[in-house]
Amino acid sequence: MPMLRAIIKLARPTHWLKNGVVLAALVFAGELAHIEMVGVAFAAVAIFCLVSSGVYTLNDYVDRERDRLHPIKRNRPLAAGTVPPTVAVVMILVMWGIGFTVAYMISLSLLTIAMAYALLNILYSFSLKNIVILDVMTIAVGFVLRAYAGAVAIEVPASKWLIINTMLLALFLGFGKRRHELVHVQGAESHRTILSRYSPYLLDQLIGIVTASVVVVYMLYTFSAEVRDKLGTDYLFVTIPFVLYGVFRYLYLIHKEEGGGSPTRVLITDRPILFDVSLWLLTVVIVLYVL
Repeated sequence: MPMLRAIIKLARPTHWLKNGVVLAALVFAGELAHIEMVGVAFAAVAIFCLVSSGVYTLNDYVDRERDRLHPIKRNRPLAAGTVPPTVAVVMILVMWGIGFTVAYMISLSLLTIAMAYALLNILYSFSLKNIVILDVMTIAVGFVLRAYAGAVAIEVPASKWLIINTMLLALFLGFGKRRHELVHVQGAESHRTILSRYSPYLLDQLIGIVTASVVVVYMLYTFSAEVRDKLGTDYLFVTIPFVLYGVFRYLYLIHKEEGGGSPTRVLITDRPILFDVSLWLLTVVIVLYVL
């Protein structure tokens, strides 16, 4: 039983929340009322849960020695020795095998994207995570692939707005996480060497640029002709205040509350952000499907 709990922990099911971006195409393409498409979209989410868990396991496998120096990551199953490395390798093969098989059953295109996501993260684990700025950009591309996969799964065109907004939001969260690690985690450079190439000032500049871009691009999207022509509404702009508050709240957590180390944990544990995201989703659904 302890081994099983450790294996589940290694797969990081709490991080499956990130795969919710796969559903973005379903919602913003106006297809949420089609049960068959909903089923396919959630199957795509399940695929990326498996593939991403394989990625997390691979990353922990590669970093297990370094993680032992981290005050929090040393408790991860591989670093703590509660899961043997050989078991982790089997987990990776099984999760990727199942994920890729189900993706192929849906479409060859979805399989290609899932495999591209896995390959990108293999490169990240062994090389790209050690290249300044490109490390965060790689993570952001991983989110873009998730969003694109959601569109491919239900066979709708991937909106350029969806791709750009996903990329910018992921960069915003990624640079925020790097800042938290650099400023608030003791001995951070010893477990993540790339942090020595950053500085709080540089990260604040990058976060400032990306923050403005997230807000402006989302605003432009809500007023775009594409929304009016494809979704038949002129009212998506009413969701802008929720985006503004969410971005500002996250910046507050990064700078004043020592938060931002894990965007997933923030979304789950910070009640104002959780409430804000819930209201944003509800408003989007009302605007696109009711009004």
